[in-house]
Amino acid sequence: MPKNEKLKSILIIGSGPIIIGQACEFDYSGSQALRSLREDGIETILINSNPATIMTDPSMADHIYLLPLNTKSLIKILKDHPQIDAVLPTMGGQTALNLCIEADEKGIWKDFDVEIIGVNIDAINITEDREQFRELMLKIGIPMAPQATATSYLKGKEIAQEFGFPLIIRASFTLGGAGASFVYKEEDFDELLTRGLEISPIHEVMIDKALIGWKEYELELLRDSNDNVVIICSIENMDPIGIHTGDSITVAPAMTLSDRTYQKMRDMAIHMMRNIGDFAGGCNVQFAVSPDENEDIIAIEINPRVSRSSALASKATGYPIAKIAAKLALGYHLDELNNQITKSTSALFEPTLDYVIVKIPRWNFDKFEGSDRRLGLQMKSVGEVMGIGRSFQEALHKATQSLEIKRNGLGADAKENKNYDEIIEKLTYASWDRVFIIYDAIAMGIPLSKIHKITQIDMWFLKQYEELHFIKNEISTFTIDTIEKDLLLEAKQKGYGDRQIAHMLGCLESQVYSKREELGVNRVYKLVDTCAAEFEAKTPYYYSTFESDMETADGNRYADNDSIVSDKKKVIVLGSGPNRIGQGIEFDYCCVHGVLAAAECGYETIMINCNPETVSTDFDTADKLYFEPVFWEHIYDIIKHEKPEGVIVQLGGQTALKLAEKLTKYGIKILGTSFEALDLAEDRGLFSNLLKENNIPYPEFDIATTADEAAAIADVLDFPILVRPSYVLGGQGMKIVINKEELEKHVVDLLSRMPGNQLLLDHYLDGAIEAEADAICDGEDVYIIGIMEHIEPCGIHSGDSNSLLPPFNLGDLVMQQIKDHTKTIALALKTVGLINIQFAIKDDTVYIIEANPRASRTVPFIAKAYGEPYVNYATKVMLGEKKVKDFNFQPKLEGYAIKQPVFSFNKFHNVNKKLGPEMKSTGESILFIDGLKDDAFYDLYSRRKMYLSK
Repeated sequence: MPKNEKLKSILIIGSGPIIIGQACEFDYSGSQALRSLREDGIETILINSNPATIMTDPSMADHIYLLPLNTKSLIKILKDHPQIDAVLPTMGGQTALNLCIEADEKGIWKDFDVEIIGVNIDAINITEDREQFRELMLKIGIPMAPQATATSYLKGKEIAQEFGFPLIIRASFTLGGAGASFVYKEEDFDELLTRGLEISPIHEVMIDKALIGWKEYELELLRDSNDNVVIICSIENMDPIGIHTGDSITVAPAMTLSDRTYQKMRDMAIHMMRNIGDFAGGCNVQFAVSPDENEDIIAIEINPRVSRSSALASKATGYPIAKIAAKLALGYHLDELNNQITKSTSALFEPTLDYVIVKIPRWNFDKFEGSDRRLGLQMKSVGEVMGIGRSFQEALHKATQSLEIKRNGLGADAKENKNYDEIIEKLTYASWDRVFIIYDAIAMGIPLSKIHKITQIDMWFLKQYEELHFIKNEISTFTIDTIEKDLLLEAKQKGYGDRQIAHMLGCLESQVYSKREELGVNRVYKLVDTCAAEFEAKTPYYYSTFESDMETADGNRYADNDSIVSDKKKVIVLGSGPNRIGQGIEFDYCCVHGVLAAAECGYETIMINCNPETVSTDFDTADKLYFEPVFWEHIYDIIKHEKPEGVIVQLGGQTALKLAEKLTKYGIKILGTSFEALDLAEDRGLFSNLLKENNIPYPEFDIATTADEAAAIADVLDFPILVRPSYVLGGQGMKIVINKEELEKHVVDLLSRMPGNQLLLDHYLDGAIEAEADAICDGEDVYIIGIMEHIEPCGIHSGDSNSLLPPFNLGDLVMQQIKDHTKTIALALKTVGLINIQFAIKDDTVYIIEANPRASRTVPFIAKAYGEPYVNYATKVMLGEKKVKDFNFQPKLEGYAIKQPVFSFNKFHNVNKKLGPEMKSTGESILFIDGLKDDAFYDLYSRRKMYLSK
């Protein structure tokens, strides 16, 4: 059946600000859906409150409403657009589904004659209400764990008494496992039961008998209105039941599942999907499997929408689930749609993988002081990375190299944990760093049988780790001069980085690289093609691996490389890696716009990134996508292979910027602001000299490298003092101290975490107002794209401040100083592209806090508020294609736009919620107000000093 011709105009509900449990995977899903609908000539109307995303870019939908996600906003949109025929709520996570349900209960869809497509409300209610779901599963013959529902504290106690411990508590109608917990001991039960009942919006929890040691799997499905169902991907959690899938190390395809059990699981998933409701779209089903020979299967849950896992499955297989799901919601059948990768085969197929993917979550526990770092059923990670390799070991190493936590991979980097008690503790209570701890345990000599008994991780995975340790020991018996080609090739095929091999051989990374070139152990690139090379792929989406040479009949030896280099002029954009606090989705927005702008200028665009949640790693965003770690040797090999005109580093946050020095050292051109200028802005001593030469005020400061130096500086500067390390993002390690005891403690702590770092000690301007400016500079002219004033006082990180655009109470004298200083600094730093400058204002004097000649967190916000594509303009300046004076800037904003930070403190109990110089927010929303008498502004302004922590 072709699409439903009655559908001409569709409303899509977005997912709002980034929070733990609902991140940028829904920006990816929503963006794909919008593009998919527009291909069919559908008018698209979007509601979303997140300014940092590609999804809310003016180019994505016909009408975009940056409004709070509530029914009041929906009614306004439906009145503005009476032509809306349907709403698609499955692309915005739980937030969109909950809003859709609320609007349905209030009769809003009925009042405006709007059809719900892509899902049905009954299906949502059945899957979210754990009692209803259990009853349905039992009715259709799907096994479940022994469980019972409690809607009161007393009932919960009765169930616990009946089942015994350990138990699992799951709250109904929540996201990211909120309110869920694994209860090992009776004494913990009361508190965890109460928490679950409180968090559930219907005050209901399901209490399960815990299935200790059972393995966990997920299947991603698509179904059309003709009841065709395909399984897109099987995903295995390396961790057993008890850790939220968002916090689990996951592997695709499933590694330790027999074919017989997989087929049984597949049939069960299809049976479940068909019985929860009559809808067309994506679905995620989770199962537990017993770790014995029986491989008994029980159902855990089903989500009738695209999910975090469907973004991962899309990137893992190359099958764009959200894009196809949007088509199915229109009424198309799978056999009427094309495979988006081959362009010549049908979408009614199940992808085949001839590679392995490993996803590892990324946590930010350092931002939540006092938080419980053990993992459980409530999700705590803020982002994730994905590695693609020809083996589990290669993919695992690539994923660990992508995390950006100062590790070069598993072991062999002098950072191994050698404390037996700590290792046993971290294995017993799943820790965020268990991916490394397993390796360390094996290196220490702890038997695999003991590691398996403690962790319940399948022995197959543990033996893979053990093999990595064995080859490390073997390599360590050689030197760089004596190592043989076969052993070096094997180490690279298992994912070991040159830095790690150098550590084993006791030489330099560059020597290992040279040795590889000498022996012909070189990286080759393979296509992610959805069908194991059975059909030719038309979409250039690559990963790297190492292969033994093949020999032709005439004696030629070569390794097969799928990435063919064109003769076009090329530009590489370095992505921002995994989401984390301080570097989020706003840099993905910038990278995507950079790619699109470079394409407009006639360049072949090449994207390098390792984050499966983002639009930048969509297979058709850039001309070529390399799904690789943003890690030196991977970057360098791609650059040598592609030979671009240059590399753009200023759009990918600190991830890309920190590679600038090495790129420069190796003679690779950085497009836009040079490394020297970037480094000058980071080096506080040199930067202060620049300010002094230009008569620009800055707070008194000095630089310390020891606690003694810091104490001596404090005698001169006077307290309060702001302490901050160099070369960090998101205010990492920043703190205001008010006496010598606090100063010494913080300095010692910082230097233990960041040895050799230069610490900047500034006299803190107590009671100052903070403001910031973003600008585009071409080396000759400067255009200020926006000046924002923070509502909170100076001392709270700019990412955690409520900020107004334009400023609301800075006088003409102050505004002129901000404009003058911005232009002077941008030119003095020889900026080519974007720059962000932060100011402290006291007694009508504007002091410089810092300057960052790169894309900043606020650029997407300013672009959305003013309706101008500033990153597009800045990229064209970086490429030398345009000058500032070539653009006709026409910003439009009536009233004010407020950037409001959003926090995820509710995921961490007993943490310090006070704000300070270190950023803690996970996302942001945008709010437009007509004037300063608006209640929202008044409320924010009245509370501005409440959370300041010194």
